Amino acid sequence: MRYVTAGESHGPEEIAVIEGIPAGLDLSQEVVDKQLARRQHGYGRGDRQKIETDTVTFLTGVRHQKTLGSPITLEVHNDDHNNWTKIMAPNEPANAENTLRKVMRPRPGHADLVGGMKYRHHEDLRNVLERSSARETTMRVAVGAVAKKLLAEIGVDVHGFVANVGPAKSDLSQLTKYKNLDELRAITESFDTRALDAKADAAIKDVIDRAKKDANTVGGQVEVIATGMPVGLGSYVTADDKLDAKIARAIVGINAFKGVQFGSAFDNSEKFGDELMDEIFWDPERGFYRGSDNLGGFEGGMTTGEAIVVRGVVKPIPTLYRPMQSVDIDTHENHKASIERSDTTAVTAAAVIAEAMVAIELAKAVLDKFDSDNIDRMKEQVALYREEIKHF
Repeated sequence: MRYVTAGESHGPEEIAVIEGIPAGLDLSQEVVDKQLARRQHGYGRGDRQKIETDTVTFLTGVRHQKTLGSPITLEVHNDDHNNWTKIMAPNEPANAENTLRKVMRPRPGHADLVGGMKYRHHEDLRNVLERSSARETTMRVAVGAVAKKLLAEIGVDVHGFVANVGPAKSDLSQLTKYKNLDELRAITESFDTRALDAKADAAIKDVIDRAKKDANTVGGQVEVIATGMPVGLGSYVTADDKLDAKIARAIVGINAFKGVQFGSAFDNSEKFGDELMDEIFWDPERGFYRGSDNLGGFEGGMTTGEAIVVRGVVKPIPTLYRPMQSVDIDTHENHKASIERSDTTAVTAAAVIAEAMVAIELAKAVLDKFDSDNIDRMKEQVALYREEIKHF
């Protein structure tokens, strides 16, 4: 499985093409639209979400709500493009009318300046920010929705939520009381902060409100949990095949993500081995299992069969309505940075995007190991493999 996205933030369409999805997978527009709606909702989002109503159109690869095994093309229309048709016009040369919203003063923390240097966009940094915008993650969530649908066929569930926004934190010790991700999902999706409890929800809203009042932005952390993955996906043989490494790359590849951990990774540096390692047990029904999950579901770059637990660190959004110091790229004079319409925080949306990226990497791993031509054959192979592993 592989995919590519295309589109600019204020262009007419966002596009994704996915290759390698097996034939016969039930796939409806509603499945994808539900995930797109989750990405748009969340406390701290900006005015752009009031304009867009993201819905997907299948252009290729799906017939009668079933995948064909051929490339799947997904399209999401940018409603806001109606306000940017001249600015984003592809079929006319630059002129005084269509360059009214030039960006010449790069934002600290954004791709504006470095991207302009790299691609020689001397004339307008909008050429950078239109693609480097987090609007592109719309299509990653759409691809993730397809991946989640495939994973559900073999009993794999994936869910993301907010661990903290600024100093306001969810009480992660509560995670142990949930029997499955459906229970966890019901709680976190009931709050528009995607927090774990009402106290954290209120505290996070207060942090976001204060940041908005100060014309500032705020970051945080999101956590993604995946259950039901077969044992042994990934490999210890080469670094490129380690599945946790692939997930780490996918997480840090999301806009504004600057760190990733598995299980209790960063706390592990303060522990001794006997406090940390997930001890091994066996019983006739379960086969081998671990007594804990401190390593986040991975050993040697391979899945252990325990829950996969991934945490991502999201920096504050670089667009501040109280802009920071910058320099005009034309005159080299000191100026305040450009202002683009933005959110106070993207952490609430980032939980959905991180969930999608974890699902994509897990789906890739499944399709690398098992038959990727037909969904029923893939399920048969997964079931046989689980039995073999159980009786190792």
